[in-house]
Amino acid sequence: MNRTKVEWVKNPDGSQGYSWNPITGCLNGCAYCYARKLANGRLRARFVANDNLPSNDEPDHKQHLADPFYPRFWPDRLKELEKAKPRTYKNRKTGTAHQRKTNPKGIFVCNMCELFGEWVPTQWQREIFRVIRANPQHRFYFLSKRSRNMPEWSPFPDNCWIGATVCDKQTVFDVWWYYFGGAIKAKLKFLSFEPLLEDVMEIPLVASFIPKADWVIIGSQTKPFNPPKIEWVQKIVACADNAGVPVFLKDNLKSLLGDPLRQELPAG
Repeated sequence: MNRTKVEWVKNPDGSQGYSWNPITGCLNGCAYCYARKLANGRLRARFVANDNLPSNDEPDHKQHLADPFYPRFWPDRLKELEKAKPRTYKNRKTGTAHQRKTNPKGIFVCNMCELFGEWVPTQWQREIFRVIRANPQHRFYFLSKRSRNMPEWSPFPDNCWIGATVCDKQTVFDVWWYYFGGAIKAKLKFLSFEPLLEDVMEIPLVASFIPKADWVIIGSQTKPFNPPKIEWVQKIVACADNAGVPVFLKDNLKSLLGDPLRQELPAG
């Protein structure tokens, strides 16, 4: 578990949060994916050394082993949070029991993979949620492009903030149908318009589901840098403002909107 550079991932006290990746790899195939670039770059040797793939019986198993961004499980990373659980100790002199507390953390779960991809073994997912339920003192952030696969894990534990990505018009309908259609229950739901690749507000559904969100995040595509048009951002912000939904504008929008940027957090 490492400090994350994702600026909207905060600890409950407002300090910078963490990333936690018991699973890595994704089969979504997004052309702009930063995680795949990292896996094929400085993390390549480490990833290909892990042979814990979804199955050893696939016809292309050798090819998948050589692909650093093919889904992999890292069970030792589950222990990072198991070790951090509050523990009870006894004073040797007095015999009095006391509990050593851990500071609540904000943790981005699996930002190097698509946790809800249909290619992810259910047992891997169960192990992650087992650890999350055992650590109610922490806040866990999820962000997915696979809203259709989220309902089977609903209702989510109250310490989970559940996010859905809307980057273009194609992604709108899954988010509307599954995320806000009642199939996914979570204490806090948020929308991430990153990378914002199209004017999604041209679809009336978007204006109808933004008010149902607890938080809106907007960001640009990076590496290569491909900023959205300013009016696309302004339309989303205006809709969120009208509904009283807090907005977090990522740092990669500074060249478009200037500084300082609005970086509001939801209550909770």
